[in-house]
Amino acid sequence: MLGILLAHVVGTAAAPWLVRRLGRAAFYLLGAIPLISLGWVVANWPASPADDLRTTVPWVPGLSMDIELRFDSLSAIMSVLALGIGALVLFYCAEYFHPVGPDAETDPRLPGFAAKMVGFAGSMFGLMVSDNMLVLYVFWELTTVLSFLLIGHYAERAVNRRAAIQALLVTTAGGLAMLVGVIILGQTAGSYLLSDLVANPPSGAVVTVGVLLILVGALSKSAIVPLHFWLPGAMAAPTPVSAYLHAAAMVKAGIYLVARLTPGFADSPGWRLTLTVLGLATALLAGLRAVREYDLKLVLAYSTVSQLGLMMVLVGAGSGDLMLAGLTAMCAHAVAKATLFMVVGIIDHATGTRDLRELAGLGRRCPALFMIAAAGAASMAGVPPFLGFIAKETIFGTEARVSVLGSAGPYVLAAAVLSSIFTVIYCVRFLWGAFADKGQSAPSAHVAELHRPTVAFLTPPAILAGTGLILGMLSLVLDSVLQTYAKTMRDGTEYHLALWHGLGLPVWLSALVLVVGTSLFAARGPLGLTRLRRLPLGKADQIYDDFIRLLDVAAVRLTAITQRGSLPINQAMIFATLILLPLAALMLGARNRIDLRLWDTPLQLTVAVLVVAGGIGATMARNRLSAVLMVGVTGYGCAVAFAFHGAPDLALTQLLVETVTLVIFVLVLRTLPAETSERSTAEYRWPRALLAVAVGASVAVLAAFAMAARTRDGVAPLLPDAAYFRGYGANTVNVILVDVRAWDTLGEISVLLVAATGVASMVFRDRRFGRAPRVADAGERRKDLGPGATPYSPAIASTTWLRGSAYHDPDQRSLVLEVATRIIFPLIMVVSVYFLFGGHNNPGGGFAGGLAAGLGLALRYLAGGRYELGETLPLDSGKILGVGLCLVGGTALGSLLLGAPVLSSAAVQFTLPVLGHVKLVTSLFFDVGVYLVVVGMVLDVLRSLGVRLDQELESEAARRALVRMS
Repeated sequence: MLGILLAHVVGTAAAPWLVRRLGRAAFYLLGAIPLISLGWVVANWPASPADDLRTTVPWVPGLSMDIELRFDSLSAIMSVLALGIGALVLFYCAEYFHPVGPDAETDPRLPGFAAKMVGFAGSMFGLMVSDNMLVLYVFWELTTVLSFLLIGHYAERAVNRRAAIQALLVTTAGGLAMLVGVIILGQTAGSYLLSDLVANPPSGAVVTVGVLLILVGALSKSAIVPLHFWLPGAMAAPTPVSAYLHAAAMVKAGIYLVARLTPGFADSPGWRLTLTVLGLATALLAGLRAVREYDLKLVLAYSTVSQLGLMMVLVGAGSGDLMLAGLTAMCAHAVAKATLFMVVGIIDHATGTRDLRELAGLGRRCPALFMIAAAGAASMAGVPPFLGFIAKETIFGTEARVSVLGSAGPYVLAAAVLSSIFTVIYCVRFLWGAFADKGQSAPSAHVAELHRPTVAFLTPPAILAGTGLILGMLSLVLDSVLQTYAKTMRDGTEYHLALWHGLGLPVWLSALVLVVGTSLFAARGPLGLTRLRRLPLGKADQIYDDFIRLLDVAAVRLTAITQRGSLPINQAMIFATLILLPLAALMLGARNRIDLRLWDTPLQLTVAVLVVAGGIGATMARNRLSAVLMVGVTGYGCAVAFAFHGAPDLALTQLLVETVTLVIFVLVLRTLPAETSERSTAEYRWPRALLAVAVGASVAVLAAFAMAARTRDGVAPLLPDAAYFRGYGANTVNVILVDVRAWDTLGEISVLLVAATGVASMVFRDRRFGRAPRVADAGERRKDLGPGATPYSPAIASTTWLRGSAYHDPDQRSLVLEVATRIIFPLIMVVSVYFLFGGHNNPGGGFAGGLAAGLGLALRYLAGGRYELGETLPLDSGKILGVGLCLVGGTALGSLLLGAPVLSSAAVQFTLPVLGHVKLVTSLFFDVGVYLVVVGMVLDVLRSLGVRLDQELESEAARRALVRMS
């Protein structure tokens, strides 16, 4: 199972390269990945309900996120659909994307499309075999994201953008509801494994809520009323996407999840009622809507919604016989509907239209295509001996017999019959609309200009159509396959699939459906079935648009209230929330007695006095630089307090962060007046001081109560040994950051990267990333500035200690600073590398080392100017950030390959001739990644708030000089 997932990952990564090298032929190679995977599924087919394969990979045990894979009968059935049809769809893509016409060009987005399709196939397989519900949710959302990208393939079209966003919002909202339900069930049962939950289902009101929330996710994924409207809109996607995602794979994910949970939760309050009412409503309303659509893809889309509704009722009823009927219907629908979607793609590709009103005579022009479509439609309509007939017979036969539906049984049977009548109507209408002559002696204009489909184009749908026929005639074989899971229901199974059950109720109902459906289609004119004034399900899109519009209005008004465009007001609201909400929760909750010790030594009191003095000085100062320095005093005072309390790592990090922050403040202050206005200072000084005191007091009070709330011994005494023996490091703080809390650190540096990117994006208006300018760029810069430029000449280069300072403003140069920088910078870099490599056992680490290196870069910039920054580190800051983030993320895979949980330390030991015994810990690479991210972030800030502002100030000075000259 892991091999199949890895093969799809490799295929996804290689797909763009293969398509660029081989063109459309690459789809045949890519289709071999799910096809070979299908061979593994068949070779390892479970022989009984208890026969399953399991694979466990430690991932994040503390979050119950171990990769638990389970391959049983239901996973096998679903995998055949996902992998088998996926392979045929990829083969189909090779011809579908063949340019039509002499001036047609190959779609430039085809490499990305191929990667997404292969990735989707792998995601669906991962979803089907995930036993851990949290891992299943990850694959669930992967299919959502890939569906969004595939629906929006033609991003320049407004209809595709709208359909993609609509599908993303609806299915993601359902997925979030499902995640809450998963957490409720997992926490209540003490296990997130589906096999454990189904075998020993928990009960209670909370469990009922969790189960219903999971149903919301399943219903949204399978387009059940009232969350159905995204699926017809998704028909804007390329037809291979519709044939795969929206007929055979993604929309079956909700059916799969319900089928998986039914053995354990069918008797849960609200389960049957929700699925029966919504499923039957979907089957009838969508079926009625399908009979009046003119776009062939929309006919198939609404028919898909209709049949998904009926399947949801069957697999969720809790009966073995109905589960057998539901699985049979699911297989028949996947094969037939994928066939017909491919046929529609061929029609659209060959004629340039999907409107059945513009098609006439296509059956005579393309008899092979007509035969394939007729086979698919016959199976979907339930004509013997196709698989669809077996499915319909099973539905009628089981619904008439089982008692699990109670008094609702006859109504469910009647709804199934009526839904099947609609199915016959739109199947006949599909064939008539697409292929019939319609009384015309000559083909319609679109058919007359037909591009005849190739054999390779017809082969995938022909294989699927033939599969529907073969499975119908070999129903006993399919019965033994599907019975394996159907028997896991509590009542077992009594019904068996067969082509002929005798002259009973099912066969009479099947005949009735075919006769009535065909007759109603023949009488469609007088009955007005295709001219309904009020469309069923017609207001769903309008309701969605109104809801989105309401959200937009609410967002604008809320933003107008909370985001006034004033930084002080925004900060005041944030701080007020920080004060009020926690203190309100503290007042309403239980409070412990506070046991405070004011200080341990008089030195701590001295530091506290200095910190308070710095805070007061920052409040009273009008000069901006003085206020920043006073704030720095408070930060350095905190660092000293950390050192007094035996926390050298925290003290070191605080000192470095405070210094980098001061440098950034100084860079920004260059563009601001030196002092604040006297009126502003006098008017807002005391309210701001009061707010600051309130924030500090609330944080102190919360911290005091939090420390007093502990009732048991903490884990702190256990951390040193755990860090040394499990994390292979003596520095407990660093081991926690790169091992125990590695996920938190990964999130924090990602936020740091996003923040730096956001700052630079606001400053740069053209190219976001890049390197700082070098001395070689100085001449071009003076040419760009024109005659008003300040002629910083390199003539005094012999007196400079830094190469870039020759092009620095002489008024801002300091020979003492240049000499000191020339001497100190190598020492700073050596210290930063020492922090990096020694941080696992001594104070330091990647973050501290990166900050030290960043300070070295800042020193070179301050001493030598922007060209010196480029000479010091002539690399693209974006690439440094990217490499660092990849190293941090790649440590996860490295740990797994070495048998350790993700993002945890794994040791590799070996002996070298000169160095001797070497012990290498994977967390070192994590630290190197953090180091590079911090260095890249500092370089990016220096480029944006330093170099860019220098250029703007220089340009402004040149403009003024030019004005004076003129």
